[in-house]
Amino acid sequence: MSYQSKIQDEFTDALFKSILKLETIEECYRFFEDICTIKEIQSISQRLEVAKLLKEGRTYSEIEKVTGASTATISRVNRCLHYGADGYKLILQRLEEEQEEETE
Repeated sequence: MSYQSKIQDEFTDALFKSILKLETIEECYRFFEDICTIKEIQSISQRLEVAKLLKEGRTYSEIEKVTGASTATISRVNRCLHYGADGYKLILQRLEEEQEEETE
């Protein structure tokens, strides 16, 4: 059974297919700096860091100090981790696996 997103449409499909064509971090910087504002990129990266810290079991106050995220943002990310589309879980698992491979 495949996942059906609430936001799926032809434009979003084209965006995600484009992102999958990026091959290096430099290419990601170049593309995302053109397509997003600096604030949007910072917000997305902050949310990913919040998700990592929540998964580690850190408290809201610790996460707020480390990331500068508001408690509302931390709460939203936490809700997504538990009740969302499992996107955070997927990427955090893959990042963990990659880190384990690098340390072997």
